[in-house]
Amino acid sequence: MCTHEPPCPTASGADHGAAQIVACHLAQGWSLLCNGVLTFEDTGELPPDGQIVGPHRPTGKVPA
Repeated sequence: MCTHEPPCPTASGADHGAAQIVACHLAQGWSLLCNGVLTFEDTGELPPDGQIVGPHRPTGKVPA
């Protein structure tokens, strides 16, 4: 899917969020990366396999 040089990380890679944005809709809060991952402004994700990844932004709470 990716035609960038060097190629962007795959959707299953640990660094998948580093792929380039190919489409975005800021008013709706989402971006489509060239590896097929949809990212949302709340830090949630929807990879091409359809598995939902919930928001994972820092909460500011210190673990006990």
